[in-house]
Amino acid sequence: MDDDLTLFVGTYTDLGAEGVYICRMNAATGAVKCVDVQPGIANPTFLAVDPSGEHLYAVSEATTGNGVINAYAIERRGSLTLLNSERTGGAGPCHVQVDRTDSYAVVANYFGGSVSLLPIRANGSLGARTDFIQHHGSSIDPQRQQQAHAHCVVIDGANTLVYACDLGMDAIVVYRIDHATGRLIEQPDLTVRAEPGDGPRHFTFHPSAAHAYAVNELSSTVSAYDYDAQSGALTAKQRISTLPTTWNGDNTCADIHVSRDGRFVYASNRGHHSIAAFAVESGTGRLTALGQTPTRGETPRNFLITPDGRFLLAANQNSGTIVTFRIDAASGGLEFSGHEAAVPAPVCLKLQPRRE
Repeated sequence: MDDDLTLFVGTYTDLGAEGVYICRMNAATGAVKCVDVQPGIANPTFLAVDPSGEHLYAVSEATTGNGVINAYAIERRGSLTLLNSERTGGAGPCHVQVDRTDSYAVVANYFGGSVSLLPIRANGSLGARTDFIQHHGSSIDPQRQQQAHAHCVVIDGANTLVYACDLGMDAIVVYRIDHATGRLIEQPDLTVRAEPGDGPRHFTFHPSAAHAYAVNELSSTVSAYDYDAQSGALTAKQRISTLPTTWNGDNTCADIHVSRDGRFVYASNRGHHSIAAFAVESGTGRLTALGQTPTRGETPRNFLITPDGRFLLAANQNSGTIVTFRIDAASGGLEFSGHEAAVPAPVCLKLQPRRE
């Protein structure tokens, strides 16, 4: 159908997937159908589509050695053509974002505990990395925080600052991108520390550019920050649980997103197997818990909110499903749409922007 959107799904090939899956999502109903798969890449767990919608970048998450990122041209109806591969410099690349000018890709290397910057050529292919920053530090969790573990990289609206969540250091480390030289310049005055043992994992800005939120993997909490868009400063103001008070099982958080209208925040729980919802207080950005919706599967990882704000798609890694929920515009509540698609070990969901 003409209103279908192209959905790319990053996966774990170690868990039985074949590569990057190419799906079609009906924009009217939220139904997802997989139509193809791009093989030849191990564990393409996280993806990024450039702002033009013409290129896709997929990390290859190997736990040891020098990580890899692949660049693809997006052809008609979402088929992919490999352009090239480049080394990220660190083990376990797990997150990538493209800057707003299609000039650079920033990568977080989880097992290496590092951040890389790679230039993007005019044809969408990648050049060799122009910068590599090794993080150093640890925190209180003896299993997960013995060393640095960079987990995501998010570029601000001005396209100048990179916010890198490091789970191992309990910190959000901030860098300025020097577009002329291809360097990442640390901004130590902007770095913020999480509570010991939080393990900040993913990070997002509020549409108002007045607030920001981090989901903390190890403590199953969301941290709310006031955000000064001019200076880039974050000021912690709240920390709230993603779990019901009655829950006493194991859980780790994965992903976080703000609704298109800025009225709600959502975070995924692995263990409780749910999406936690929060209402955003107008003006202050403070959160009020609204409850949790089961994702009808196990281990929800990345999820997305569609451009029209009508649907939330959740990737249940251990169940091999992508489940579509309708978003109630008034309450922020999630309701199963009746649509569920089978995809092996889904981790990351990215929609291709519509081309004009």
